[in-house]
Amino acid sequence: MKRKLLLFAILALGIGSLQAQRVKRVPQWAPALAELYRQTDSLAVPLVRQQPLIGISASTDARRSTVNATYVEAVIRAGGIPYVIPVTDNADVLRDIASRLDGCIFTGGEDIDPAYYGAEADPKLEETNPQRDVYDLTLLKLVTDRNVPVLGICRGLQLVNVALGGTLWQDLPTNHPSAVNHRPGHSDPAHSVSVVKGSCLETLLGSDRPLQVNSLHHQGIRQLGLGLKVTGWSADSIPEVIEAWPNRPILAVQFHPEVFTARGDTTFVKFFHFLVEKAVTFRRAKDIHTRIYSVDTHTDTPMGFRRGVALEKRGRNMVSLQKMDEGKLDAQFLAAFIGQGPRDDASLQQAVEKVEGIIGDIYAETEKNQAYCGVARTEADLHRLKAEGKKAFFIGIENGYGIGKDLRNIRKFKEMGVNYITLCHSYDNDICHSSTHTEDATKGLTPFGRKVVKEMNRLGMMIDLSHASEGTFWDVMRLSKQPVICSHSSARALCDHDRNLTDDQLRALARNGGVVQLCLLDAYIHPDRRAASVSDAAAHLDHLIRVAGIDHVGIGSDFDGGGGLTGCYGDNDLINLTVKLLEMGYTEEDIRKVWGGNLMRVMNELAKSK
Repeated sequence: MKRKLLLFAILALGIGSLQAQRVKRVPQWAPALAELYRQTDSLAVPLVRQQPLIGISASTDARRSTVNATYVEAVIRAGGIPYVIPVTDNADVLRDIASRLDGCIFTGGEDIDPAYYGAEADPKLEETNPQRDVYDLTLLKLVTDRNVPVLGICRGLQLVNVALGGTLWQDLPTNHPSAVNHRPGHSDPAHSVSVVKGSCLETLLGSDRPLQVNSLHHQGIRQLGLGLKVTGWSADSIPEVIEAWPNRPILAVQFHPEVFTARGDTTFVKFFHFLVEKAVTFRRAKDIHTRIYSVDTHTDTPMGFRRGVALEKRGRNMVSLQKMDEGKLDAQFLAAFIGQGPRDDASLQQAVEKVEGIIGDIYAETEKNQAYCGVARTEADLHRLKAEGKKAFFIGIENGYGIGKDLRNIRKFKEMGVNYITLCHSYDNDICHSSTHTEDATKGLTPFGRKVVKEMNRLGMMIDLSHASEGTFWDVMRLSKQPVICSHSSARALCDHDRNLTDDQLRALARNGGVVQLCLLDAYIHPDRRAASVSDAAAHLDHLIRVAGIDHVGIGSDFDGGGGLTGCYGDNDLINLTVKLLEMGYTEEDIRKVWGGNLMRVMNELAKSK
């Protein structure tokens, strides 16, 4: 016992001696450094919200990446955290940086190599910077792929236009001569810019009165890039402001608002307030997606698996692992789609075998990419895969033609991991009548179709009524003992298309406990399909929620099967719908329900009913 006490005493002395040594090692700061540290420690901790991270593209020479201090000061004045992005051609580094940004500014500088917009160099072309062109265009693609809000300034406006397929006048004085001097300098107002009424620019400024701007450029937009509109013009018809808002978070100006903002100007700072405001919402959307489980309930990507489409390839396919990551999407329903064919026994058997083959392709494709994804059958699988940092793929069958006329195939497909069957596609089949090419839309289930509904109820498999006639819809509402879904349908009140649901159908679906999933196919969203945009899709979503209720709405894009519209052309753009929901005032809990919570509830209810 005495030995133990002695040991404790020795240890105590040793610790005390060590602590004394540590005290002695506190540095004796010089007074200036001590005062600086005192002031730093006295700063209030920002507990209310974190400021958004705003990337600023840099210019470069052989030795350094640089940014004018006015850009940095403008971001700070607007409430953002400026981050100067180093010039590099390392796409992996830029990709990682882009994934962290909440907003990005593309700054002024040299001429852009005309090769990037398919033109020969004009004799009046001035200095170009090949390294910066590669850096800027790579960075711009990476941030716009992720829908990071963008503000382009001078060269930045020209970059945005070129990146979206537009062209430039290479020298305004010779290519587009006028009395307007576009190159007097940064310091003072040089000419006026007219503001287009109803534009984002007018909203931002709070007025449609002409804006007096500085000017230092000899190039300008010749042909406008895809998806852009001009909302500010100089007197000689040179685009001075372009935007893609409200469908994409892009705004660009030909002048230099950062110069006046850094001096304390209260008008030009609004351009930076706009960027920071959009960045705050975008950051919030990203944060929400880290906490929820987001599910797109209908895509037709497997149709391309045997034609070279692959989940690991970003490519032209709307669904890919990269695009899911960029859009913060956790899970996707891959449809084993089969078009309607003859209904004789031999053709029906071929249809069954084709569906089996497509499901096999889905398993093969996910197995090939097992480090990044997996097949999910239950909500628990989705949770497990997200925890492992992987994407989840559920399976559905589009068109009950694929089960033939043998009810045993329903069980077989369920055992293969199928979660829902869309009863029909665009033509009548042996189960029911279709909404589109049908002999009579008032007709519904066949006698065999009634057996199919009962068997799916018994097995706990979701019945999908997208593509079904109104007669089929109401027959299923009366017959089904379980909630049903419409995996990719929109609101007929906003777009009168036979594929969309009436308000009466939406209310009935809610009483049934089911879920309607917004479809992003342009013809179902806007009477003029060419005009359909993500803003219109958000309006449909809002209508579905108001009529059916927040517990009965979700999202089923129909990507790679006809889906896609301005502002939402792939998985990477789906975060734009979250941003729209936030802008409309929906809460995180609302968004959780819409992005998969409601569908998982139905899946779980059916699983318990078996």
